[in-house]
Amino acid sequence: MKKVLPALLMGFVGLNASDRLLEIVRLYQKQGLEVVGQKLDSYLADKSFWAEELQNKDTDFGYYQNKQFLFVADKSKPSLEFYEIDNNMLKKINSSKALVGSKKGDKTLEGDLATPIGVYRITQKLERLDQYYGVLAFVTNYPNLYDTLKKRTGHGIWVHGMPLNGDRNELNTKGCIAIENPLLSSYDKVLKGEKAFLITYEDKFFPSTKEELSMILSSLFQWKEAWARGEFERYMRFYNPNFTRYDGMKFNAFKEYKKRVFAKNEKKRIAFSSINVIPYPNSQNKRLFYVAFDQDYKAYQQNKLSYSSNSQKELYVEIENNQVSIIMEK
Repeated sequence: MKKVLPALLMGFVGLNASDRLLEIVRLYQKQGLEVVGQKLDSYLADKSFWAEELQNKDTDFGYYQNKQFLFVADKSKPSLEFYEIDNNMLKKINSSKALVGSKKGDKTLEGDLATPIGVYRITQKLERLDQYYGVLAFVTNYPNLYDTLKKRTGHGIWVHGMPLNGDRNELNTKGCIAIENPLLSSYDKVLKGEKAFLITYEDKFFPSTKEELSMILSSLFQWKEAWARGEFERYMRFYNPNFTRYDGMKFNAFKEYKKRVFAKNEKKRIAFSSINVIPYPNSQNKRLFYVAFDQDYKAYQQNKLSYSSNSQKELYVEIENNQVSIIMEK
């Protein structure tokens, strides 16, 4: 509850701000905090709330609930940009030329010399490497869930430096992204051990719109609402017929599995925080988005806790015909 209140209070600063706030106060007085939470969830499931929340924000690279750092690589130039995003306001720290893999398009196979296209997490920093990789390397999580379910292979995609001995004649990498050492070191000082995202694309980047983000964020909380209330048919309508779960489970099998889970009639409490929604570049030019958030899930039977988990949730969603649907989930 505390994690969503600041954003919600910002949402009150609009035409109906006083009416909404008065409604919340009256609910709290008459029915208590749980009912207030339900009302706040209804605001989060309302597309107009998010349209107002995003009105004056920089949303080309998505929505980030918390402060975030972002690398953006254009394979066609090639170049690498580095941004800080705070309160969804974008600050470019620097940009430079870069070296990337020689193969155009998606990375599909180990050793195909392609730099992948998509959205990746920077998961760790490596130092004291072979001098060929420069002062340090930032490790990405390629292959991510999308790549894995597409059966793409390979590993070890880094953002690294240039040879310390200055001896590099190749104009391309084997799939990594390479930039000059002083610049890479300066990025490391800015990051200070914080994690970051990497967006890679080729030829043209299609920025996310406020309309798209409002649709996705409101749909996310509508999906949560259906889940928490045990509304099975409504819950399943958020899934694309071509859906695949992280373990390869397809839509029909997933639907049968979820039907058994929902039949337990457990009372659920579900909270989302640290939400990120990032446009996902892809060679099919589909409107795909990577949605990541922390999930606190608790289920109860006869007022006793039956299951509890805290996890980092990942969804890949598609917008088609003004409808948001989940195509992959972990």
